[in-house]
This record gives sequence, structure tokens and C-alpha cells, in this order.
Amino acid sequence: MATRANRPPEASRSGLSRRRQSAQVEGGEAYWAKRNELLQIAADVFKEKGFEAATLNDIATRFGTDRAAIYYYFANKQELFQEVFQATAKRVLEDNLAEATRISKLDADAHQKLRLLIELQIQSYVANYPYVFVYIQEDMGKVAFQNTPWAKEMVRKTRRFEGIVSDVITGGIRDGEFRDDLSVPLVMKALFGMVNWTHRWFNPSDRKFTAEQTIATFSAILFDGLHRPLA
Repeated sequence: MATRANRPPEASRSGLSRRRQSAQVEGGEAYWAKRNELLQIAADVFKEKGFEAATLNDIATRFGTDRAAIYYYFANKQELFQEVFQATAKRVLEDNLAEATRISKLDADAHQKLRLLIELQIQSYVANYPYVFVYIQEDMGKVAFQNTPWAKEMVRKTRRFEGIVSDVITGGIRDGEFRDDLSVPLVMKALFGMVNWTHRWFNPSDRKFTAEQTIATFSAILFDGLHRPLA
């Protein structure tokens, strides 16, 4: 009979799995607080190294423990990575979609609505950093759970958000606020390109650029271009 000292890895993993499942059902506030702390640390590591390069040892070292202790909270790196942003990214996207819907129904012109939509995305990025950073940065096609119901739901909701922005731009063209000689899909690519590329250089903690500066600059470029205003 295998003893605890010489138990094979499969049995050890099975034992850890039972402990983890039990803790997730019966664990108190202390367990969930440590688990959430681990998620935040993992988000930082994934942000710095990316999914492929990051290891459980990297995360465990930052967490102040050894790799084996990670299994008390998560089965493997992929499960940890999924949860780092699945729940958060889903909530953020749902909140943003609800707010975008509200903005689209405001008694305001298209210019005001579009600026509010830009502000919404930048402020959401800041409020939920680094989770949104990880979500934008990762090439989801490299991750095995890309075809899960969660991923498909995220794509659907992202398209709904983009649809709201497109409708605002189209409405602005129809009402004569925006020029009608530009392709709306290209305008959309320019707008989301600016917003989504912020993950390459915008770190809310370093204060090199503030969210307010970013919103104002993006809005000015989109609405006014780089032409000097006439005196």
C-alpha cells in the first residue's frame, strides 16, 4: 500500500483536488481572501510575461509560497488564467454594455454620445487594471478554452458593444454632425484601435498620462483631427 511519503503523483493530485473542492464549498472568508489575492498576483504575472511564458513557480514565488500550495486553490495554470479574467472580464463587459446602452438612449447629440463612449472604455480600463489589460493583450486563439461558451458569449457581447458605437456614428452622419465621406467600418477600426492599443503603453499607476488626458486627446483627434483651430 502506498504511504503518504511515496504516494504517486496521480494520487497526490487527486488528494489535492478533493481538498480544493472541499475548501471551495466549505472554506471561510480567509480561504476566499487568499484565493482572491492569488488571482491578483497571477494577473500581474500574466501581464508581465504573458500566458505562455508565465509559470506556476513565478506566481507561487510572488505569492510567497511554493508551487504545491497553488493547487489548493487552482488545478493548473490554465484554470488560474481563465479565472484571472473570466469573471472580471465578463462583469466589465456586461457593465460597459449596459452603460453604452444607456448612453445611446440619452437626449444628446452623436458627438456627446461618442465622447461618453470613449470615456467609458478608458475609465473602465483604469478601474479594472490589470484584468482588462490581460484580456486585451492575450492572443486568445492560443488558449485552449477559446471555443468555450464563455468565449463565445464574450464575442457576442463585444459585437453588441461595437454595434452601439456604430449606430451612434451612423446616426451622427445621418443628422449631419459627422462627415459622410468616410467608411464607418474604418472609423470604427480607428477608434477601437486607439482605445485598445492603450494596453501597450498606458499604465494607470505610473501617471505618465492620466485617463482624463487620454480621453481628451483621443476625442480631439477623432473629432477635430490635428488641424490648428481657426482663430
